[in-house]
Amino acid sequence: MSATFAQLSGWLASVKPTYWLLLVLLVSGLCAAFVPHTIWKTLLRAAESNKALVGILLLFALLSISLVWTAGQRVDAAFFSFFNRPGSRPRWIDMAMLLFTQLGNGVTAFAIAPVLFITENHLLAYQLVFGTLSLWFVVEMIKTVINRARPFDKLRGVRIVGTKARGYSFPSGHTSQAFFMATLLGRCFEAGTGLCVLLYFTALLVGLTRIYVGMHYPRDVLSGACLGTSWGFIGTVLYMHIFA
Repeated sequence: MSATFAQLSGWLASVKPTYWLLLVLLVSGLCAAFVPHTIWKTLLRAAESNKALVGILLLFALLSISLVWTAGQRVDAAFFSFFNRPGSRPRWIDMAMLLFTQLGNGVTAFAIAPVLFITENHLLAYQLVFGTLSLWFVVEMIKTVINRARPFDKLRGVRIVGTKARGYSFPSGHTSQAFFMATLLGRCFEAGTGLCVLLYFTALLVGLTRIYVGMHYPRDVLSGACLGTSWGFIGTVLYMHIFA
């Protein structure tokens, strides 16, 4: 199974970006054709009434484009080195960072979903699972297209905490997942300011741990935050549309 997965990953990585762009356009066209018009209208109205979402998506696009900027890579490496300074650290801090970073793992969402289901939040439980799976697919597709190597493959003296992650670096999947859950749960439960701050602060810490453990650059984390927040917002709009 692992050999088959490795061969599949190698084949995906060899596909030219032009073909990926054509595939994205084809899938987008199919979605536009088969998704009910009422949902598109709901999403459009939500985007018009929430300029922040449009700004977040534009920021994600700019971060993606900025990867071709050589000076940007130097800045990225400098910030990465600041958070991932080599040297001795207390073992308990390393363990805490390694455990905390798992909050951005999809397993966390699958652990929360049964609790939501038991507490009669059936639709939200389904949405959390589906959103996690679809977000994972989108992240992996973007990683394959962007094809950015992880810091420990490009920089010297990177401090690795735990085991090296496989795959590509941009965007950070753990950060995307953390911000997706923060946005979805915060908006669907209509959380107050205090709880929203706690949810997003937790998601931010997950992103910082990805740099600390040596798996991602800062721009990977920022892009993950943008993508996850947007994905959670879209999920919330669909959630509200169903209950409208």
